[in-house]
Amino acid sequence: MKEVFDLADDLGPAKVIHVHAPTLGLRGILVVDNVATGPSIGGLRMAADVSVEECARLARAMTLKNAAAGLAHGGGKSVLFADPKIEPARKQALIRAFAAALRDEQDYIFGPDMGTDETCMAWVKDEIGRAVGLPRALGGIPLDEIGATGWGIRHVTDVALRYRDFGIRGARVVIQGFGAVGKHAARFLAQEGAVLVGAADSCGTIHNPQGIDVQNLISLKDSGKGVCDYANGEKLTRDAVLDLDCDIWIPAARPDVVHEDNVHRLRAKLVIEGANIPFTHGAEKILHEKGVLVVPDFIANAGGVICAAMEYHGASQVEAFAVIEDKLRANTEAVLEQVKVSGQLPRAAAMQLATQRVRQAMSYRRFGLY
Repeated sequence: MKEVFDLADDLGPAKVIHVHAPTLGLRGILVVDNVATGPSIGGLRMAADVSVEECARLARAMTLKNAAAGLAHGGGKSVLFADPKIEPARKQALIRAFAAALRDEQDYIFGPDMGTDETCMAWVKDEIGRAVGLPRALGGIPLDEIGATGWGIRHVTDVALRYRDFGIRGARVVIQGFGAVGKHAARFLAQEGAVLVGAADSCGTIHNPQGIDVQNLISLKDSGKGVCDYANGEKLTRDAVLDLDCDIWIPAARPDVVHEDNVHRLRAKLVIEGANIPFTHGAEKILHEKGVLVVPDFIANAGGVICAAMEYHGASQVEAFAVIEDKLRANTEAVLEQVKVSGQLPRAAAMQLATQRVRQAMSYRRFGLY
């Protein structure tokens, strides 16, 4: 495993904080990557198998995402080493204790992520007064409930299809990670005429080439069941989601699910990265050489953090959705036009867009600090 400072460069990270409370069984990490544009916003991820390296990579992804979105916020990420399905009282105690330990870290604003939701953010808000993605009762815009990231993915997909030889109506979609992001992406795309033919979660994969009833599948998930409880489809292993023939493949779960060793199994024409760092750079390069268009994570899935930032500054849900649509469509077109002209990897074009904005912000800071 790499040490976090092996990943350091002239953009960051600004600070890495370890939180350890043995009597509570609490172990957590905060990485504040870059705050040249303003205090960082990034999700609190809860999982048993996270790492410092993963946290640092996710924090960098947030720096790039927030910069590309033109937000007055830098990038950060926090992780708690714990099973998110633990007993609710225990989960609340860990999250509250972690937030309290980071009370004075004004460069970081908590948001929801894998394993956490608006209720968790309410606990953080109660402890330290610094969180986004809050419940409506606290004046928040619940990102997962309304599907802010999925709304953005719908618009990114629409723009990306201008650079493909097929349209959205009848396009076959497969979603890896049918959770908070994936289910809303499926819902918004289905409203445009796309057909969900496959979906995976931690329990397995469901496949029906004739189409899956999206609302039915969402209802099953919301009731606590898995995709394999869906009756009308073939039940497969979780990993089999890579092998499903489709037009659009959307990863919306963990990092590095597609890498150099398994990317050859992917059978899609367009990939919209709904998760953070779901593909290795090597896998993206292989797909690019095969003519598969991959829209990078920090361009494609910025809807959630845009909504979070706007909530933090007092905007409404209607205002947030309008800005998500405007910013993500513009950024996707800017990146893909650059790809069309230069032939470079979409990630390279996206990095150029985002890092230029970060470096310009750093130039205004005293001593160029991040």
